[in-house]
Amino acid sequence: MQLLRLLAWLLCALPAAAAEDVVVDAQRRGNSVSLRAHALIFVPTAVAWHVLTDYERLPTFIPGIARSSVRSRDGNRLTVEQAGAARFLIFSFPIEVRLEVLETPPYAVSSRALGGNLRRMDGRYELLPESARGGVMLRYTGEIEPDFSLPPLIGLAAMRHMVEEQFTAMIAEIERRAVSAPATR
Repeated sequence: MQLLRLLAWLLCALPAAAAEDVVVDAQRRGNSVSLRAHALIFVPTAVAWHVLTDYERLPTFIPGIARSSVRSRDGNRLTVEQAGAARFLIFSFPIEVRLEVLETPPYAVSSRALGGNLRRMDGRYELLPESARGGVMLRYTGEIEPDFSLPPLIGLAAMRHMVEEQFTAMIAEIERRAVSAPATR
């Protein structure tokens, strides 16, 4: 009986503001994969922005990213190098990329590959205040064309799985940090 009370207390102690409607979509477009993800999160926009732009700490909370370092910064334009792997079932696809990142007010981060083992990679995160429900819509769109061949049957599933895992981890870190952040939006 005490265990049930403890579990009930723990469930009540969890943040009530958890992400809603996490949606991830991947579609093959020739040799590339088009990716989209979005979720409504109930956190201060500033906290979400801080997590999105915390490039050096990404490996601590995003699966598949082993290294992420800012090589240069000129105002809102950065060069970021990342390395890691996309894993799916028994397959592993190494990824190394040098990105040009542009932070655009009020809350958008765009990136494009400048080099690495990706023929092309473009991505964009946006934070859109959703005043009707008091949340923030986190939206990601991207296009990835590896410099290596994706297996026909599992390549799309692997990319979708990677984005879903990383997007969900991003949301979890945003929500984790929001618990200790001031209650302003």
